[in-house]
Amino acid sequence: MLGVIELVRGIRTPVTTFGYFLSSEEHAPAALLEQAVLAEQHGFEALWISDHYHPWNDAQGQSPFVWSVLGAIASRTERVRCYTAVTAPTVRIHPAVIAQAAATTQVMFDGRFGLGVGTGEALNEHILGDSWPTVDVRLEMLEEAVEVMRALWTGDVLRHRGPHYTVDTARLYTLPDKPVPVLVSGFGPKATELAAKIGDGYLTTSPEKELVDLYRKNGGRGPTQAGVKVCWAGDHASARKTVHRLWANAALPGEAAQVLPSPAHFEQLSELVTEDMATETIPCGPDVADFVEAVKKYVDAGIDEVFISQIGPDQKGFFRFWDSELKDALASL
Repeated sequence: MLGVIELVRGIRTPVTTFGYFLSSEEHAPAALLEQAVLAEQHGFEALWISDHYHPWNDAQGQSPFVWSVLGAIASRTERVRCYTAVTAPTVRIHPAVIAQAAATTQVMFDGRFGLGVGTGEALNEHILGDSWPTVDVRLEMLEEAVEVMRALWTGDVLRHRGPHYTVDTARLYTLPDKPVPVLVSGFGPKATELAAKIGDGYLTTSPEKELVDLYRKNGGRGPTQAGVKVCWAGDHASARKTVHRLWANAALPGEAAQVLPSPAHFEQLSELVTEDMATETIPCGPDVADFVEAVKKYVDAGIDEVFISQIGPDQKGFFRFWDSELKDALASL
């Protein structure tokens, strides 16, 4: 079952639907699996799961290998679609290896998997000692990586020698009945234009209508998806403290998220982020109106599917809040 958004390039849903965002930086594998099962049970249409080698800071404290977790989720769910958000098939792992991982995962999900890709961050991709390319080079690498993966997904033998990757007589034997959709992340105009050119959909974390419009203007016809962070708690003050402790890095401006190489560097810069700065765009506490206001920005920007990420350990509390208040409140959008 593909759900409300069809995983075929060119078909859109006219109504925003809601998914759940599994944060690999915060949660161990068993917890991520439990959240995936709960999300399906509580009516979410789909899942995002982050693909990291490191967390953003030591307070987050986790970073399991996403492909192992995906296999467990596939075996314990029946309906929800699941996407990586996002995998960088460029530096740390060769695209020929990601092609095999994604094909096997699609088989295990029986067609419910989608590969979200992006140019990545030095935080995760520098670990083998490779130099960190400029953004223009990373976009070139991503485009070639997607070309390599799609060629392997045909089942033909691939011989490829490009500017960034070589594949020598490789063939994938375990292939899904349905193609693996590739959704491309874009946080600026160049990446958004590339998403429109090569993607089966578009991923972002910001409610920027200009970028969504740019994606459509340049021929992007697949679904648009976005992640939004929230922090439900019984009181406003404790939720704000949780956000500041775990995700102050999200308030860092500019290209820091792409170029800083270690959690320690993010922690150093995050000392400059106040609690007010950390929570400026993140709804905190028990007031459902704050959550609706935050999500509405994404709906108004033209996002087809919004993935909600509950910050902190009280995941079950959020799901109770979802059932009792938030789900119905968002339906009004």
